Amino acid sequence: MLLARDTMGLSLDALRSHRLRSALTVLGLTMGVATLITVVTIVQGANVYVETKIANLGADVFQMARTPFAVTDYEIVLKALRYKKIHMEDYDYVRSACPDCKVMGASGSVQTRANYRTEELTDVNMNGQTASMAEIEARTIEMGRYFTEIEDQRAVRVAVIGATIRDKFFPEQDPVGRVFRLGSEEFTVVGLYERGGSVLGQDSDNFVVIPLNTFLQLKGSRYSLTINVKVPNDPKGFERAQDQARLALRARRHIRPTQDEDFFIGTKDSYIQLWQQISGAFFAVFILVSSISAVVGGIVIMNVMLVSVTERTKEIGIRRAMGATGRDILKQFLTESVLQCMVGGFFGISLGFLCAEMLNRFTSFPASVQGGVAVLGMVLSSAIGLFFGIYPASRAARLDPVEALRAE
Repeated sequence: MLLARDTMGLSLDALRSHRLRSALTVLGLTMGVATLITVVTIVQGANVYVETKIANLGADVFQMARTPFAVTDYEIVLKALRYKKIHMEDYDYVRSACPDCKVMGASGSVQTRANYRTEELTDVNMNGQTASMAEIEARTIEMGRYFTEIEDQRAVRVAVIGATIRDKFFPEQDPVGRVFRLGSEEFTVVGLYERGGSVLGQDSDNFVVIPLNTFLQLKGSRYSLTINVKVPNDPKGFERAQDQARLALRARRHIRPTQDEDFFIGTKDSYIQLWQQISGAFFAVFILVSSISAVVGGIVIMNVMLVSVTERTKEIGIRRAMGATGRDILKQFLTESVLQCMVGGFFGISLGFLCAEMLNRFTSFPASVQGGVAVLGMVLSSAIGLFFGIYPASRAARLDPVEALRAE
């Protein structure tokens, strides 16, 4: 029986003697593995995107609103638009009736335009918030400060701005203390948020935060609000707080026990769970389709190995006559198949990671490059080489030595 290093040497010699054929075989599997790796990195990146961007809530935060936070059925949205609005009176009632709601805040949002001298920005998200939202939101203030409770109560015209507002109006300047216009009103900048970056082509920094009472003065006191609740470091208290807030709002709206709620509750886990339900089937089909490329590469290898067995029939007969066993022949051809697949897998992984990195650098589509994916690629390519190489290798091992020596 040949040693492993001898089998490896023979396999490498055989591949080097047919460089073009080996290169084309490797190319087929490279494209298959690259496609699969690219898809997996995009899937992982999309999951990370949802966790960090869409579900940008802490695990200890939940929200209550008139309309759903994540939409899967347009009919639900149309129905929700007929529900009662949530007002400051509702927020105050829930806050008084929810002892486990450690930190509560209210918020509202509309789109408007912003101006500074000759510069203008459209579709700016103007968010009205209570001062307590500074303890609830995950965003960090880079410069300046958040507004105070007194400023909120007095409806002072102050604002904390996003990075896009700063870049457009105050490039390379300290924006704190400067005055700009939101709609027809003047606001003084008191703080600047850290840059969040682009999310799927959408600018996440084109916003301003102003005191909620200022917001309601501008947009009307009957504007529907979102109630935000934070229950830090208490998983059981988090569930109790949700139940207390739900019961309080139901009581406030006189909803009977048998009636459906006319409001919605959202948490980070509920967003992620909804995303998994929506994307699970889609990504399963996506990965299945991309796997076909890898399988096609395996079929190419099997056909090439069958051609190789036919061409090297006399070589096999000579080796058998010199004392090689059927197992030696089997191992040699299997080794050739696995080697080609591993080389193809290596180049496929490299190409897949390159595609993912290009997506990250030059587009807004997320792709998460992780080391575990490289291991998956090598295991997959080795498995393909082993599976599709078994039949050609078995055929070579079963050749009759005498008949093989007679081959021309």
